[in-house]
Amino acid sequence: MSLPRVAILNVKVNPINLDLAVAQFDDWIKAKAHTYVCVAPAHSIMECVNDPTLLLPIFNEADMVTPDGMAIVWLLKLKGYKKTKRVYGPDLLLAACKNGIVKNWKHYFYGGALGIAQKLSERMQSHIPNLQIAGTCSPPFGHPNIEEEIALLEALNNSGADILWVGMSSPWQEIWMHENRDKINIPVMVGVGAAFNFLSGEKKQAPKWIQHIGMEWLFRLIKEPKRLWPRYKQYPRFAYLALRELVSEKRSANINAHSK
Repeated sequence: MSLPRVAILNVKVNPINLDLAVAQFDDWIKAKAHTYVCVAPAHSIMECVNDPTLLLPIFNEADMVTPDGMAIVWLLKLKGYKKTKRVYGPDLLLAACKNGIVKNWKHYFYGGALGIAQKLSERMQSHIPNLQIAGTCSPPFGHPNIEEEIALLEALNNSGADILWVGMSSPWQEIWMHENRDKINIPVMVGVGAAFNFLSGEKKQAPKWIQHIGMEWLFRLIKEPKRLWPRYKQYPRFAYLALRELVSEKRSANINAHSK
């Protein structure tokens, strides 16, 4: 399956939906590929804008970049991809776990604070009968030493997992997946950030209606202002840059149409 990519501020995003994303996972697992997936809300796009040397190539070399935020979905629709739906980290994790039951997919949860990955595993297994968990690991804070890194890679490669879910903060999870894609023999790695905290019950998720109107960022900012303000203060600049790009593209398209 070949999925289109559409540039938003030079970040190439797939205008897809949950079903297409999970179907692509199936292809990769069958092929025993070495892939990684980034979810892209507006703040991830801005991280790439602010660090085009390091982060932009990491996102653009990913095998899939999902429209994680509603702002990204709306922009893709305005660019002509009307069937685009939000592919939100927690929803993607749930969909893959549920749809993977009949395919015998095995999942590994890596990330989160101490004990969160195990808590997530227990909660997911209680909600999804016959879910296969190949392993869990909540790494200690800070960069692992060489011995710890070797032990982790060995555990992952011996786990038999089909999908490795990585629950770190962005952009650390994307950097980690990019650095390790060729060292890990798990077919699919997906960075899902706060999904571990939400689905384990550690933190409260925004109600669906707030998510649908694109205001989840405000809900989270109210809950964690000190941690999230540096991230969300970039949103006005994102809106300006994205709309400027959209207007420029529309103008160029009109000029080209009239010149033919």
